[in-house]
Amino acid sequence: MSLSLKTSERGKALIKQFEGCRLSAYQDDGGVWTIGWGWTRPVDGVDIHSGMTITQVKADALFSEGLVDYEQAVCRLVTVPLTQNQFDALVCFTYNLGPTSLQHSTLLAKLNAGDYAGAAAEFDRWIYINRSPFDGLIRRRAAEKALFLEAAA
Repeated sequence: MSLSLKTSERGKALIKQFEGCRLSAYQDDGGVWTIGWGWTRPVDGVDIHSGMTITQVKADALFSEGLVDYEQAVCRLVTVPLTQNQFDALVCFTYNLGPTSLQHSTLLAKLNAGDYAGAAAEFDRWIYINRSPFDGLIRRRAAEKALFLEAAA
């Protein structure tokens, strides 16, 4: 089954709430160089590095570019029907962790087996940085899980 959903405004707002936007490069809590709305890939072919800055327009463009990539990954990997809320939660999860993490997760395996409740419970496992629970990830996963479980409007 091929999904063709797009992230809702609510889903985008959830991602932005947890990513925040910084126009100067910084190392995130895991030590990864990051800029804009949680962007970690090269910007115009240049790896993110200390002292790098971008404009708000560039940050927003990178967000939109990344969002398409993560939407496509969720659509490619998920083989069962999703509500808009479930899709938004999975895109938020994938924006944070990347498609490879979703692809190899028990969350995805349970979801594709039709075990939606079991998949929702898996969000709670993705709260660690360097083997330690991280408050920001605990809050993010709780919000994603709540959105995933929320009945369709």
